Amino acid sequence: MGSPSEKESTAPEVALQSTNAPEVVPLSDPEKQLAHEELTSVEGSEKNHNSATNGRYVDRAAELRLLRKFDLRLIPILFTCYLLSYIDRSNVGNAKIAGMQEELHFSADGNDYSWLLTIFYIAYILFECGTLMWKVVPPHIWGAAMVAGWGLISTLQAAATSWSGMMALRFLLGAFEACFGPGIPFYLSFFYLRKELGWRIGLFLSAGPLGTCFAGALAYGITSGHVSIANWRLLFLVEGLPCFVMAAVVYFFLPDSPTKATFLNEEDMAVARSRDVLQVGGDDSTTSKRIGSIVWSDILASLLDVKVRTHQEFFFISLLCPSPFWQISDANATGQNYITAMMYFSCNVSFSSLPVFLPTILTEMHFKPIDAQGLSAPPYFVSFIVVLASTYFADRYGQRGFTVLALSLVGAIGYIVLATTEATGPRYFGVYLAAAGIYPTIINILPWVLNNQGSDTKRGAGIAILNLIGQCGPLLGTRIYPATDKPYYRLGMWTCAAFMLFNGLLAITLRTLLVWENKKLDQKYGPVEKGADGKELATAGIENDGPNFRYIL
Repeated sequence: MGSPSEKESTAPEVALQSTNAPEVVPLSDPEKQLAHEELTSVEGSEKNHNSATNGRYVDRAAELRLLRKFDLRLIPILFTCYLLSYIDRSNVGNAKIAGMQEELHFSADGNDYSWLLTIFYIAYILFECGTLMWKVVPPHIWGAAMVAGWGLISTLQAAATSWSGMMALRFLLGAFEACFGPGIPFYLSFFYLRKELGWRIGLFLSAGPLGTCFAGALAYGITSGHVSIANWRLLFLVEGLPCFVMAAVVYFFLPDSPTKATFLNEEDMAVARSRDVLQVGGDDSTTSKRIGSIVWSDILASLLDVKVRTHQEFFFISLLCPSPFWQISDANATGQNYITAMMYFSCNVSFSSLPVFLPTILTEMHFKPIDAQGLSAPPYFVSFIVVLASTYFADRYGQRGFTVLALSLVGAIGYIVLATTEATGPRYFGVYLAAAGIYPTIINILPWVLNNQGSDTKRGAGIAILNLIGQCGPLLGTRIYPATDKPYYRLGMWTCAAFMLFNGLLAITLRTLLVWENKKLDQKYGPVEKGADGKELATAGIENDGPNFRYIL
């Protein structure tokens, strides 16, 4: 490309030649000349993203302003929605000890209650495909419909008159929640680069432990009163109705994509478009199609967990998924989708059972039911703090494997304490360790999956696979605390401890495998160029399969 015309030189972006080496472009404007010098300077890499292949210049200060706008708009809405979903999911444990078990005539052996928990996760597994709908249907429409749906079902639980009616409602609740929560990390990947994503997912998913904490405190307040309606019915009403307000908020205020965010000005929009190109490559016409379609070959490749290098190696995939859907990605097979799915399964055995059984466990520690409601809250607040600290650390230092390992050990120690002691004080301390290990571990697994997928569709498929297999964990987790095992529930405690240790082993195995894969990519393409600060220099499409893609460890 030759020198830009006078009209082109007034554009806010610096024009570059489409090669790997930046061209010195004659610019009349001294400020643009300075910007160009910063762009081509290695020392300026901390302040700029330099993409010589697409002619994009992104000022770091403008990018930080854009991120703040995303954070202030997206995170509070999604945090509140997930908070409500987690309250509506786990309040069945509080309702049980508030009188639901007696009024609906649950079996004395606890089997009826266990089935209420299990049926939720059966629906959650069956409707995991809803994750990909965040890419097909405009997110503000899909999200609003799901929030209103589970809000309606949660509220209707207050009208249940039998165990079978409650079973049907719990199934529908699981279906709606499966189409919302698991897709949010995928949705956030359209707005944040992968080294920015973990902290934001941590902020959003920290609503889980905080929601459980809030549910315990709220349940304490609701069930401690004396009203004409049964306390457990009032609990479902009070905690279900706010969802209708949030459904309206999602519909009117949640943006579909960065380039369709109406709260951005022209400068912000230009930066957002440049970041899209930085993520997935191509041009503006390519990035504008990130929402509204999926690449079927990427879904198939994710299911088979291979990244195809040539037509000859996996020719049968092209037969199953013919042109125009067939696309070739350029990386090696890792098996990561199924390793992370097994990690998610392991964590979910504990993750699903602790909030719904903790009030019962505390009651068996000789606390009154009303006190057990309140005492179930503090451990989750500690977990909330650990979630934020661990996701920030993992994002900053790029060490998700070691983070997951450390947190898994904390959770395992907590369960071992619960399994081996009988005194109330040590056992309650074990609850703190278990909660501080489980929630942060599972929340750090989610961005690790998204970080290491080579396209938007693969990111969605990776999350779907993670949940499809991982959500089978609750089918086991909700069955390991039979009433016959009280008061110490040692079977459940030892089972959860074993799975947390197994999760740590899987984390180290995956990290070792990814180190090996990165070395193979370096041998094939050469090391990724780094700036003076030691960070990788930004180029187009850095988060899609290609020479510049490397796995996050």
